[in-house]
This record gives sequence, structure tokens and C-alpha cells, in this order.
Amino acid sequence: MLDKRTYFVKEHVGLMKLHEAYDILDPETGELLAEAREEASPLRKLLKLFMDKKNLPFKVVLTDTEGKVLLTIKRGFTFFRSRVEVYDASDQLLGTFLQKVFSIRSRFKILDAQGMEVAELKGNLIGWDFTFTDLQGNELGRVTKKWAGIGKELFTTADNYVVSLAEDVDPVGTGPLLLAAALCIDMVLKESSN
Repeated sequence: MLDKRTYFVKEHVGLMKLHEAYDILDPETGELLAEAREEASPLRKLLKLFMDKKNLPFKVVLTDTEGKVLLTIKRGFTFFRSRVEVYDASDQLLGTFLQKVFSIRSRFKILDAQGMEVAELKGNLIGWDFTFTDLQGNELGRVTKKWAGIGKELFTTADNYVVSLAEDVDPVGTGPLLLAAALCIDMVLKESSN
């Protein structure tokens, strides 16, 4: 499933959600490819009522339409800088998103499974456009927000994203990390207290 060049990530709508959920769709056909759901403990759900969600730990599990785990995205408690780990279906570390602090732009270093920096995810503070680049500055992919209508955006916290890989990038090797990046952006940068 994680071999596409483009994905549409649709966040489930909710005025006061105690866990996050997303549908991963084929943008050309609208076919459901996968689902991502936050596995929130009762304690985390309670804390979400009183604390800023940006600081709370999370675990998001991406499954195919038959319920088979494809990716797991995890973060512990954080106050200044997020460290988000991405695991494959075999629970092997694929990479880590390490948020840069005191940056004018929203940025994450992308580390491989051995902890070596291999790429960067960057976007502007008020925009919804993020680029995924290698260390030489070559664009590997992009995550952009897809507006779902002014009424929906004003009255809910649901966001939709288009994830697209550059033409010369291997979708199997880079695609899972870029798809995880869209969820990471939403969980780390765009979520706020209810």
C-alpha cells in the first residue's frame, strides 16, 4: 500500500475529539487505502481536556483496510522540542523527526534508523506548505493543506493534506516517511487545546 506517489490525508471531523483519526485516500480515485488512528489511553484523553495537546505523548497506528499495521508513529511528553519516531510493520525504526527549536520556520531534522541526519522537513509558520528535502536541498516531496471549505475549517479542527513525492524519488523507500510527516505535522504543529 505504501508505494504511491500521492496520498490524500483526511482528518476526521470533530468539535472536541479525544483522539485523532485520519483516512488515507488515493487522490485520483477517492479509494480508501489506509486509516491512521491515535491509540489514546484514558489518562491521555483526560489530560487532553486540561493540557495543550502539543505537549502530550501520542501513538498513531496506520493500518491498511484489512487492519494490518503499516506504520506506527510515537512521541513521548515534550515541552520544547518534539522527537517523533516512525516504525514499520515489523516494529523496526524507520526514522525520527527531531523538531528544531528557535527556528524562524517550522523545521524537523529527519534521522535514519541509525540516528544520522538524512533529510529535513520545513514549512512556514502560518502556511500549510511543507517540503521534504535531502541534505543537498533537493526536494523529495511535499505536504500541503487541502482546504475543505471555509465553514468546515472555521468550526472544526479537521485538516486535510495532500502528500506528494517528487518524480525521481523511490515511493517505497521514502513514501512511508513522507506520509508519516503529514501526520507528524498535524499532531505536533497544528493541534491546539480544545
